[in-house]
Amino acid sequence: MARIKDLQPAEMSAAQKRIHDEIGGARGGVVRGPFAIWLRLPEIADRANQFGNALRLTGKLDRRLFELMVLVIARHWSAQYEWFAHESAARKEGVSDAVIEAIRAGKRPTFEKDDERLVYETVRELAEAKTLSQPTYDRALAALGQDLLIEFITAAGFYTMVAMMLNAFDAPVPGGGRPLS
Repeated sequence: MARIKDLQPAEMSAAQKRIHDEIGGARGGVVRGPFAIWLRLPEIADRANQFGNALRLTGKLDRRLFELMVLVIARHWSAQYEWFAHESAARKEGVSDAVIEAIRAGKRPTFEKDDERLVYETVRELAEAKTLSQPTYDRALAALGQDLLIEFITAAGFYTMVAMMLNAFDAPVPGGGRPLS
């Protein structure tokens, strides 16, 4: 059960309404997940939306790898809403059903694509060890280059923050689903 109820339009300040409309405009008029929580602090909601959009919409990381990264973070944190919000996007961007289902089940996928293996291993190592070994860093740097590696790790950090918000406030999945066990 959600710990914070969604703000209703009549409860919103002018700043909250403006940011709600901006965030919802890109999401079919709906503000859910971390943004529904952050909306109570409009300056944070606005900045989080801008930061997330810079990574998600204008970032240079391949969309397939981006969505895979989010699923690895969501599974690590068992962030139900984050998984819900990104599973279909990962599938649409070309992450295979087998890889998605293995990650959902908490198992190491069998990868057909080396770049997906690299993303998975880098995110898992960073999440579990809280650092990257020199061999993993060197592989990621060689594959992505410095600027894209910085963007990739920044995005992983952003979605870790999202997972923490979602879990701390038990953000609900539409329909009450729990896609991760």
